Amino acid sequence: MIRIGALSYFLPQGHLYKNISLFIDRGDKIGLTGKNGVGKSTLLGLISKQIAPSEGTVIVEKGISVGYLTQDIEIEKDIAVREYIEKSNTEVSGLQERLDFVNNELTTRTDYESDSYLELIHEVTEINDRLTVLDAHSFAEKIESVLKGLGFNPNEFDNKIGSFSGGWQMRVELAKLLVNNPEVLLIDEPTNHLDIVSIQWLENYLQNFKGGLVLISHDRRFLDNVTNRTIEIANQRLYDYKCNYSKYLVLHAEEMERTMQAKKNQDREIKRTEELISKYRAKANKASFAQSLIKKLDKVDRIEIDTIERKAFNLKFTLENPSGKRVIDMNGISKTYGTKTLFDKLDVVLARGEKIALLGPNGVGKSTLIKCINKEIRFDGEIEYGHNVKVGYFAQDSAEKLDPEATVFKTIDDIAVGDKRKDIRATLGAFLFQGQDIEKQVKVLSGGERTRLAICRLLFQEFNFLIMDEPTNHLDIQSKEILKEALKKYEGTLLLVSHDRDFLDGLSNKIWEINDGKIKTHYFGVNEFLDRINSMSLENPIVKDVPVEKKPAAEKVVTNEEKQKIKKLETKIKNCERKIEDLEAKLKEETKALENAPFDDQELYQAAVEKFESAKKDLEGAMANWEEAAMQLDELS
Repeated sequence: MIRIGALSYFLPQGHLYKNISLFIDRGDKIGLTGKNGVGKSTLLGLISKQIAPSEGTVIVEKGISVGYLTQDIEIEKDIAVREYIEKSNTEVSGLQERLDFVNNELTTRTDYESDSYLELIHEVTEINDRLTVLDAHSFAEKIESVLKGLGFNPNEFDNKIGSFSGGWQMRVELAKLLVNNPEVLLIDEPTNHLDIVSIQWLENYLQNFKGGLVLISHDRRFLDNVTNRTIEIANQRLYDYKCNYSKYLVLHAEEMERTMQAKKNQDREIKRTEELISKYRAKANKASFAQSLIKKLDKVDRIEIDTIERKAFNLKFTLENPSGKRVIDMNGISKTYGTKTLFDKLDVVLARGEKIALLGPNGVGKSTLIKCINKEIRFDGEIEYGHNVKVGYFAQDSAEKLDPEATVFKTIDDIAVGDKRKDIRATLGAFLFQGQDIEKQVKVLSGGERTRLAICRLLFQEFNFLIMDEPTNHLDIQSKEILKEALKKYEGTLLLVSHDRDFLDGLSNKIWEINDGKIKTHYFGVNEFLDRINSMSLENPIVKDVPVEKKPAAEKVVTNEEKQKIKKLETKIKNCERKIEDLEAKLKEETKALENAPFDDQELYQAAVEKFESAKKDLEGAMANWEEAAMQLDELS
C-alpha cells in the first residue's frame, strides 16, 4: 500500500536517515522503535506526506487513505465532539447534504414528468447506493461506540471540544481517525492520554484492524499485543524484524553480539593495516604499497554499533528511618469542584509497607486525591499522618518545576548529602545522563529527560512513604524498566498512579479503585483487576471494516432453578457486603489498638498483633466470598 524508496532526510546537524527503503502492506502492524531523537515521529510525517524527503520517494497506492495522529494536534475548539467527527468524513457529509437537497426538490417540485425530475430520482438511488457502500447508515453508531470506548460519557458527546483538556482533545482526534477507518493508520504515542481501561479498548480495536498500522509507543505490553513487526531506527538506517517488541529484543541482542564480534575483528584488521601504512609510507620503494593500503582502507564499510544500552542498573530508593505501622488515616474525605463531587466521605487506612495502585478512569479524581493526601489543596474531612512519616512525592508537573537554568549535575548536587554525593555521576548515568549530558541546562532537555531527572532527584531524598502520580509519562521503555526495578526493591510504603499495565504488573500488593466518588479495595494484582473488569462489564462493540448483518439474539429462558440460585446469590452478596463493612471497621479498630500497644509488654503486644492479623484475615476471606458470589451471579445473569 505504501512504498518508501531510497529515502534520505537531513537536518542542519546531519542526516536522520540515509537511503532507507520500506514497504507497508495490508495487515502489517509495525512498532517503530529507537532512542529519542533518531526520527521516529519524523518518519510518520514523511509517510503521511506532511514532510517532504530530502531525497527519495514516498509512494502511496492510488485510492489508499492514510490517517495520522500526531502528538501536536491542531483541532477545532468551537464545535461539538459528535459534530466534529460527523463532518470529518467529507464524502459522507457531502452526500448527505446533497441527498437532503434532492429530497427537498422532489417534494416541492411538481414537474413530475420532466427529464430533470427523473434524473433527480435516479440520483437519489445512486446516492443511497454509495452511502450503503460507505456504511454511512451506521456512521452515528460507530461514532458513539468509539467515543464510549475511549472513555467519553454519552452526555459529553455534544459538548464543545474546547471545554475538554488537551488529553481529551487528543482522544477526540483519535476517535475521528478510528471512525473513518483509513486503510493505513499512523499513530504517535496514543496511550499517553488514555486511562488503563481505554488503553485495553484501543488495543482490542487495533488487534481487529485489518489495514496497515505504524505505531510509536513506549508501552511495552501495548506494543507486544498489537504489533507483528518491529522496525528499529539506528545509525541512520532501518532494521526490520518480523515480530513484536519483546521478541525483537531477543533477536536484537543476538544480532548485537554477532555485530560486536564482527566489529572487533574489523577493528583488528584496520589497526593492522594502519600500522603497515605508517611503517611503509615514508619508504620510497614501499610508497605505492602504502597508497594501495590507504585506498583499501577508505573503501572499508565500517561497522557501527547501536549505542542504546539495555543493561540493568542497581538503583535503590533508600529507607533509613521507617514510619510507624499506620502511615495515613483518611476520615470522611470529600472534594467538590462547583457542582461536581469527585469523592464523598472516603474512609481509608494505609499501613506501613503496603504498595497501592490507585486506578480508575480519567477524571474520577486520582490526582486530586493524591493532592489531598499531600495537603496541596483544600478538602473536607481529615487526613492524619502516622508516626515518623516522611513523604517523597512525584507529581505530574514535577519535571516542569525543576530550575531551568541549573545543569543536570547541579540539580542533583544541590540536594545530595553525605555518602550519597559520591554516587551522583553513577546514578545520573543509570538514568541515561552520560558524558557531557550532565552539563546540559534543564531548559534544553526534552520532556522525557526532565521526567527522568525529576525521578532521579527522589533517589537523593529521605522518605518512607513514596507517592508517584503518572511517573512513566514521557519515559522510554528502558527508563521505565530501571524505575520499576528500583520500586520493586523499595521497602517503604508506595502509592502509585499509572496507566501502564506492564509497569504496574508486580509492583502493587493492593488496588484502590476510585469511581463514582468511592474507593473500593482489591486484594490482587493489576492483571486480575483488568480481567475482572473485562468479564463483568459490557464491552463496546468493535467497529469492523465490513458491516455484518445482525440477527436478533434468541431470548434466554430462565428456569425456576436458576431464578432461585440468582436470588440466593443476591442475598449472599448483600450479606457479604454488610459483613465487609463490619470487618473493615473492626480492622480499623485493631490497627489503632496495635499502634497503641506497649512494646515493652510482650504479652499485650502479641495479643494485639494476633487480633490485627485475625481481623485482616477475616476481611480478606469476606472479600473473597463476595468476589466469588459476584462472579457466579454475573455468569448466571
